[in-house]
Amino acid sequence: MSNKIQRRYILKTAALSMVAIPAAGLLQKARAAAPLPLLDPNDATAKALGYVANATKVDAKANPTYKPGQHCGNCVQFQGKLTDKQAACPLFAGRDVLSAGWCKVWVQKPA
Repeated sequence: MSNKIQRRYILKTAALSMVAIPAAGLLQKARAAAPLPLLDPNDATAKALGYVANATKVDAKANPTYKPGQHCGNCVQFQGKLTDKQAACPLFAGRDVLSAGWCKVWVQKPA
């Protein structure tokens, strides 16, 4: 038996690599684009930060920093576009928040 690498083996491996690498990248992008599970308002962190799924239902007396028009979609923490229904928020790792939601950590997204 010879220890020489055959040309056919090298070409086959190179061809498979050229297909596998872009395919792996596409799979990773598809996984990243998939929405995360929605944050449960009864979650301990959500309760601690006063998260509500609908900003129009914020108790203004309990949350004096709340102003009408504030919602997750226009918060600097919201990692989606203003038009997205839901997106990730770094405050609630592994969960999406609704664009219509609100929490005590809300900060205006720069225009």
